[in-house]
Amino acid sequence: MPRNATTAMRATPHATPEERAAFGKEARRRSPRSSHAAYKPSAHRPDPLAILEAQSAARVPELVPIRYSRMTESPFRFYRGAAAIMASDLADTPRSGLTAQLCGDAHMLNFRLLASPERQLMFDINDFDETLPGPWEWDVKRLSASLVIAGRANNFDDAERARIVNSTVRSYREAMIRFAGMSNLDVWYAKIDAARLEALAAAGSTKRGQKNLARAMAKARTRDSLDAFDKLTETVDGRPRIAADPPLLVPAGDLLPDVERSALERQFRGLIERYGRTLPSDRRALLKDYRLADVARKVVGVGSVGTRCWIFLLLGRDDQDPLFLQAKEADTSVLAPHVGASRYPNQGERVVSGQRLMQATSDIFLGWERVDGIDGRQRDFYVRQLRDWKGIAMPERMRPKDMEAFGELCGVTLARAHARSGDRIAIAAYLGSGEPFDRALAAFAEAYADQNERDHQALVDAVRAGRLPAEELPAV
Repeated sequence: MPRNATTAMRATPHATPEERAAFGKEARRRSPRSSHAAYKPSAHRPDPLAILEAQSAARVPELVPIRYSRMTESPFRFYRGAAAIMASDLADTPRSGLTAQLCGDAHMLNFRLLASPERQLMFDINDFDETLPGPWEWDVKRLSASLVIAGRANNFDDAERARIVNSTVRSYREAMIRFAGMSNLDVWYAKIDAARLEALAAAGSTKRGQKNLARAMAKARTRDSLDAFDKLTETVDGRPRIAADPPLLVPAGDLLPDVERSALERQFRGLIERYGRTLPSDRRALLKDYRLADVARKVVGVGSVGTRCWIFLLLGRDDQDPLFLQAKEADTSVLAPHVGASRYPNQGERVVSGQRLMQATSDIFLGWERVDGIDGRQRDFYVRQLRDWKGIAMPERMRPKDMEAFGELCGVTLARAHARSGDRIAIAAYLGSGEPFDRALAAFAEAYADQNERDHQALVDAVRAGRLPAEELPAV
């Protein structure tokens, strides 16, 4: 059993709302809300750099230095790549005993603008590489700490950061109480669309923040396969091909020069065909109307750098009808050592199932596949569109009031995602109408931000000492 484990508990199936509420209140006795304020590194805390090295051992060797370089840039960038470190640390913190499907990496930049299949702009959680069922409070803690780390980068003072986290957690708590009183279907249909997003921003953001949101929403609507086609392709012998930008974007033919293009195309066409079988039948029919034109390896994100990620250029009715798909390697969740293995044998299916459960609406091309690599190893992947109206927040442009409004929006979104899979009535009863949990998370977030700064400095020192490889760092 994972260290400091508390058996995950749930009220009897189909218990009454009163019984479920009583169950949540009883959880307070086992794990008081105020206990979540504490964070102190345990005596047996693993070396955080060893955790990163263990992850890197399974990644593309020539890309690992890019990962370390990106993580050294700032404490916030380090935090984005340190989900495995925080999962290990959270395993030593108090647990309510109540579970939900977790994002597993719910930092503030994994909440963003997305497109619904109906072509509506939505706000939702985006990244599910680490998703697994687990203690719902772990996602709230990762979100809260990210806000403190971003606030410190912006030179917000202690009171401003505390207000941001308190407002975020209060937003989560009050939303969960509302969801507890709603019908199952109403919870399932709940979403944050463009109109609600603008209304929430108008109520909490500065005028500058509202203008930034309007620009972000307008820009997100242009970020689609046509936009990617213009930026990522060139014409070769009269045909569109993915343009090389090594090491961040490398066509498959350049990576594997000794393999005939026809053989490569057969392998990747087979991958797309097999992945298509995981889609609903109507979307499978849509996918079949596209043909494969080119494939490239792409470096993405911060924490994901070094994992295998392919992008596929597919063409529809003609050469000006593109669809870009992204196949991203799915490894075991960083939560698994602490909450137990996934029930899905394919890690790509784990990601897809968690995403569909937590998001209000998901990409129409979201699916998974298992692939035999050229090195003879089997790897799991999940597939989605490369760009589909995605827009990401820019915390460095936020004033304290804007980050507070953004945190509140993230809190509501996370509560809705947890309410779909966890016992929302028990969680709401555990949280209660008072502020003990809000205040506890504000204290935890500050303490963990301190730990993150120490870990970030340890990485910088290790790179400068030559222990870990990275692209050249600026002088001290």
